[in-house]
Amino acid sequence: MSTVPPPDRPDDDPAPSSLSDEQLESFLRDAAEGGGAAAPKEPSARARMVARRLREEDEAARRARGGRKRGDQSPPPAALPGWRTGPPTRLGNGGSRRRRVGAVVAVLALALFAVVAVRPSLVTDLLPGGDDGANGPLAAETAQPTGAPADPAQSGRATREHPFRGSPAERWAEGADAIELPQAKALAGMSEEDVAFALRRTKELLVAANLDPAVLRGAHPEKALSVLDPKQPELLPKLRRSLRQPDEENDPLLLFTRFDPDEARLAGDVVKVRGRMTVSAGEPGVVKVDADYTFVYPLVRADGDDGQVARTIVRRALTLTLNDPARWEVTEGKLLMEKYFSEFGNTSCDSHDGYLHPGFGGDGPSGERPTGPLTDPYDRSRPLTESDSGGCGTVTRT
Repeated sequence: MSTVPPPDRPDDDPAPSSLSDEQLESFLRDAAEGGGAAAPKEPSARARMVARRLREEDEAARRARGGRKRGDQSPPPAALPGWRTGPPTRLGNGGSRRRRVGAVVAVLALALFAVVAVRPSLVTDLLPGGDDGANGPLAAETAQPTGAPADPAQSGRATREHPFRGSPAERWAEGADAIELPQAKALAGMSEEDVAFALRRTKELLVAANLDPAVLRGAHPEKALSVLDPKQPELLPKLRRSLRQPDEENDPLLLFTRFDPDEARLAGDVVKVRGRMTVSAGEPGVVKVDADYTFVYPLVRADGDDGQVARTIVRRALTLTLNDPARWEVTEGKLLMEKYFSEFGNTSCDSHDGYLHPGFGGDGPSGERPTGPLTDPYDRSRPLTESDSGGCGTVTRT
């Protein structure tokens, strides 16, 4: 006799036990201990079928939302547009956008071409051998050089239009801007503002003594003298005497650059300058400033008839100090001169009238012929010492 399966339990879907592992374990433990807990009741077949259908519906809904079961390594379904982002949106026609970009690039290219046509050096300077290399301006000097500078790539005779042609100074900075001050910081019990003041005053002295157009024409360098402390014994009286009555022992050229206005004048208004300035701590309450600069002066004769250009090179090395007036017997705001040395290139050796006398053409400087050793006035790798100061030698180039 065949049997008909009850409608609550189809043969093709055996009913799994609805007892959880925790329930079964608890029942068996109570039974082993003699407890009187009743065995958990098995749900009816209909209840199991309903629970199974609910689980299947929950699983389908979770998959539709992108959920995955633990351990499922299959990739999630593609994300559906949400209220935060909305569906993808096109910002415009791609072809139109490309045409607009192309037009902008074309305009920029035309503008660049026009700029290069006006100033081709903007491109040539970037090429090998361009002016940012061997012919461009030199970076500021921050340490003592290791050797003399090489001759410039473009040699030739100096002219009024190109007074530094053939000179290493052609690549140097010019005027007062070439004297750059180092970073100030508190030293030796002196504040940062005090150190900055000492640096500025040192620059004022260098500019007033070597770049002031009136002083270069022989005027009295009062502005330079005003930097120095009148309480320093003998210095100011000696300098003033050298300006009034210059001679071999009292030579104002050891600190001031002056040309005889009846003999020579500057070719233009540019003086090339190269050097460096450093600051250090001295004794307590003393800031020490060391300056070492070379000045190159292009000159023509006072009448200027022959058009020749000569260059005279002057190197100055000096040390100045700013002393705390609360600790030292000094004048507030003034500097003391600790030492100063000078070296000249292309000037007469036997003249002690307080002026530099450059030589023009192949004649050389007027007066006594140089008898000292050959010297390269552009070689800043040599330290300038007292034995070199004011010496009269033969220069290898000007």
